Amino acid sequence: MTGRLVRLGAMPVWSAAFQPLELRRHPRSRRRTGVVYRLALLLEGEAVITCGRRETPLRAGDFYCDDGSRPHEIRTGPIRAVGAVIPEALLPLPPDGADRVLGHRIPGRDLMAPLLARFLTQVMEHTGSYRPADGPRLGTVLSSLVAALLARAAEPDPCPPLAPRAPLTPRIMAFIQQRLDDPELTPQSIAAAHGISLSYLHRLFEDESETVAAFIRRRRLERARFDLADPAQADTPVHTVAARWGFARATDFARAFRAAYGIAPGDFRKHSRGSCGRIAT
Repeated sequence: MTGRLVRLGAMPVWSAAFQPLELRRHPRSRRRTGVVYRLALLLEGEAVITCGRRETPLRAGDFYCDDGSRPHEIRTGPIRAVGAVIPEALLPLPPDGADRVLGHRIPGRDLMAPLLARFLTQVMEHTGSYRPADGPRLGTVLSSLVAALLARAAEPDPCPPLAPRAPLTPRIMAFIQQRLDDPELTPQSIAAAHGISLSYLHRLFEDESETVAAFIRRRRLERARFDLADPAQADTPVHTVAARWGFARATDFARAFRAAYGIAPGDFRKHSRGSCGRIAT
């Protein structure tokens, strides 16, 4: 990782470039640190943030904001980003507005997003030209722009357009990803839940790169791999991790894991302990 950090008054502002990583964040104690909002703008690359059963994909130009109160996981390819940490006292949000913003993607096409994006990138590109007194002044501008962005994102659209019904295949994929820990998740149960025949479900996946069964297996293996690499779960038996993600038999899990990653689950766990690709905070 390469990065830079400056302070605009009471607000740290950062820019950084990351190699592919998996990052797990645990909830922060509000009594110890107070509430702060963490805002990030993805400049290049793609990322996925998982909070509970919700996955939020991010692309270049998107903002994401949270307050650190919920555990979440971040998976990225090579990315470049900028962001800021803003104390709650400088950015009060009504509770109902915060619920609509925190933990959600804020599209880069939103009216206020380009203004804030331009401000953050220019601040980080010209850090050497500012005087000491400029920091608090720029901090005031930053807090105003962030407040405008979040307030606009929190407002319900008074006249939402009539959107076409979402395509069935993405909805089915989202349904699968929300239920990967369900041992009863099968192509048959998925078809029944969506009111379609099993043969039609298979036809939907003919345009994808893998069958529905392969999609389920790959996503379960990814979740299990993440848990095996987590130092906080080092004492959890491999068979328990396998069962958690829908593999009823440890031998089936070991065979599928080796076929996917070229290494046995136990060996992968041992090697991952010395890896610096994962960050746990």
